[in-house]
Amino acid sequence: MQTDLKTPLGTARISGSEAGISEIKILEEEHPESQNVPDFLEPAVRQLQQYFKGDLEQFNLEINLQGSEFQKKVWRALQAIPYGKTCSYLALAKEIGDVKAIRAVAAANGRNPLWIVIPCHRVIGSDGSLTGYAGGLHRKKWLLEHENRFTQLSLF
Repeated sequence: MQTDLKTPLGTARISGSEAGISEIKILEEEHPESQNVPDFLEPAVRQLQQYFKGDLEQFNLEINLQGSEFQKKVWRALQAIPYGKTCSYLALAKEIGDVKAIRAVAAANGRNPLWIVIPCHRVIGSDGSLTGYAGGLHRKKWLLEHENRFTQLSLF
């Protein structure tokens, strides 16, 4: 089953079953927000809304990932990147224990099925550049800025 959610970056389609969320992707075309959300998708809708409001930094969802063991290993490593931080593809390859697997790591990152929940947007080039993002570099930039927003302290 699936539900559509309006976000600042477009319509997100959340798919899953009682076993957990299996996919969250951004749609290229606008769709109306779903009026009836299945109970098992409600936590994902609520947590994404909180994330976009700036009230949530870490997701706590039942997920049902479909992928190879290598992809799942990369996706677990992505989940360890803290909110507001970034890492390079090289650092991610080192984290999973195989510096030579940098291209495979990048490919697995690109096949991430859970937009934002598994924070592939936090992976950047070794030189700090915004490289490769399935949702478009403008969305990656927006997400990184959203997570790094500077809060002005009151002087009075």
